Amino acid sequence: MLGRSVLSRLILASAAFAAPLAHAQTEIADMREDLRGLSQRVNELSLRIEQLEHENTDLQAKLAASEGPKDLVTAAQLNGAVADLNASIQSAVAASKTDILATVATQMENLAKQTNAALDSIARQPVVAPSKASSDSPVARTAFGDAYSKDGINYTVQKGDSLGVIARKTGGKAQDIIDANKIMDPSRIQVGQVLFIPGGK
Repeated sequence: MLGRSVLSRLILASAAFAAPLAHAQTEIADMREDLRGLSQRVNELSLRIEQLEHENTDLQAKLAASEGPKDLVTAAQLNGAVADLNASIQSAVAASKTDILATVATQMENLAKQTNAALDSIARQPVVAPSKASSDSPVARTAFGDAYSKDGINYTVQKGDSLGVIARKTGGKAQDIIDANKIMDPSRIQVGQVLFIPGGK
């Protein structure tokens, strides 16, 4: 019985060690595969470096064999060219500003002259008095009287109406309609406009 117990323990112990051993062997195999891949990559990089060195040597030889020395621009020359360009730009901008200001000043002077002329023309125009010769075609008014009847009716302007026509329709007076409604331009009454007709029926 004692021998069987020891044997069982040995079998269990060997089984317990077998699993980690198998795992370790798998990891070692994986590491060997990775090492093989890295070695291959290093060889490829070494070949590429050799190719680049060869190409670099060829380029240096071609540069040395090229015709004559190349003209190189120094930093001072480049800075000088940039400074000249900036000066030219600033000069052009200053000249452009002067031209623009002169043009604007001329335009403003002309506009002031035109405005003054228009104001003088308006000031010289006589005030037109209302014409009593025809009640059908009253003229534009700037002042209104208040001697009209405060009794009357409201009338909505119809298509084809004039103040004379409205006065005849309602029995009112054109001048009273103008004064009561403060109509600046009697020729510009509009369809739908509501007017108060003093003394209208």
